[in-house]
Amino acid sequence: MRVPLSVPLYLTAVLVSGFGTTAMWLVSGIWVKSLTGSDSLAALTAFALWAPALLGPLLGSLVDRVRRRPLLVAVNLTMAALLPLLLWVDRPGRVWLLFVVLLAYGTQGAVHDAAEAALAAGALDPGRLGELNGLRMTVNEAMKLLAPLVAAGLFARFGGGPVAVLDAVTFALAAGVFALLRVREEPPAPERRPRVSDGARLLWESPLLRLLVAAGGFTMLLAGLNGAAVYAVVDRGLGHSPAYAGVLYAVQGAGSVAAGLTAGPLLRRLPERALAAAGLGLFALGAAGRALPYDTTAWAASVLVGVGLPWVLIAAMTAVQRNVPAEAVGRAAGTANTLVFVPNAVAIALGAGLLAVVDVTVLLPVLGAAGLAGAALLARAKPGEESTGPAGQCGGAGRGPGRRMLGGTRTKRR
Repeated sequence: MRVPLSVPLYLTAVLVSGFGTTAMWLVSGIWVKSLTGSDSLAALTAFALWAPALLGPLLGSLVDRVRRRPLLVAVNLTMAALLPLLLWVDRPGRVWLLFVVLLAYGTQGAVHDAAEAALAAGALDPGRLGELNGLRMTVNEAMKLLAPLVAAGLFARFGGGPVAVLDAVTFALAAGVFALLRVREEPPAPERRPRVSDGARLLWESPLLRLLVAAGGFTMLLAGLNGAAVYAVVDRGLGHSPAYAGVLYAVQGAGSVAAGLTAGPLLRRLPERALAAAGLGLFALGAAGRALPYDTTAWAASVLVGVGLPWVLIAAMTAVQRNVPAEAVGRAAGTANTLVFVPNAVAIALGAGLLAVVDVTVLLPVLGAAGLAGAALLARAKPGEESTGPAGQCGGAGRGPGRRMLGGTRTKRR
């Protein structure tokens, strides 16, 4: 029997932890740069945060070995205990400690995302998952508009230590909120020991999930190239200082907030594939529009990117939660996150190299054309299963390869 997940309480935990996470991600690079003067070491902070995403399949399989709510409490408390160690990072010789904590931070994030996805999939009716994922995106994006201002102000006045302490407090609060959640979780069956390869197998065997995860990875690949080009757009295209990129990111964030609010209602009426195709198409138009040297166009393009990109990601994750057995969502979500987000990190590095030889007014239209072609193929694809019907019911729930035998026994949602 399912105990309904308290959505307001869950979103409160997302809001609190999202605020601290955004603040820390922004400050880490600035912190290293201010202590060492090295651009390379500052750039490595992003790598340290991204690298654990490569372990998504392994970490996801670990998520499926335990109950998800206690795991979320534990990983948040662990980071609350680790982050105050950064108060000792006050000289170049101690920067190594910051990188160690950032690696732990990235690992915690990968575990946290997989556990959240699995917890929601086991506690909510499939028809509500799209709405929850959309609201989660809205909360996260809203924090990205507020947290950088607070973090930058704290760092400028007091340094990185207080930001780390603030982040530790948000992790402790998030752990407390997750502890208050009342959900019923069956203990993992000992005879079905999760395997690292299960997540990839479940995604591959489902034509719908295979298609949507591939679309998510392709979109994030294009997003990485688009992100790498933003300073060239600001400088060469619009003629502004680099700080103007913050304006474009803020506008994009506003678009992402709108995307999160609209994704749930749309997923009650459309299959995930249709929302992902629409999102990829909007993102492609926005990326191509950034090649035009006008401020108004750049703002409109940022809105399109902000709306389109989250729609693809929300559609993909909702499909995973709806079409994978609840006890396997952790490893499927962990694997999906690796396949979707690692291409973004690769593309950022690739884009930096391409901009040295290809003008941004050429790169972005080509990127947009590739995105529109991908959206057209996605819209025309016939994966043979859809998770949602016209009234928002889960037409695919209980059918399709994602519902096959797992670990030798028949699986079903609890």
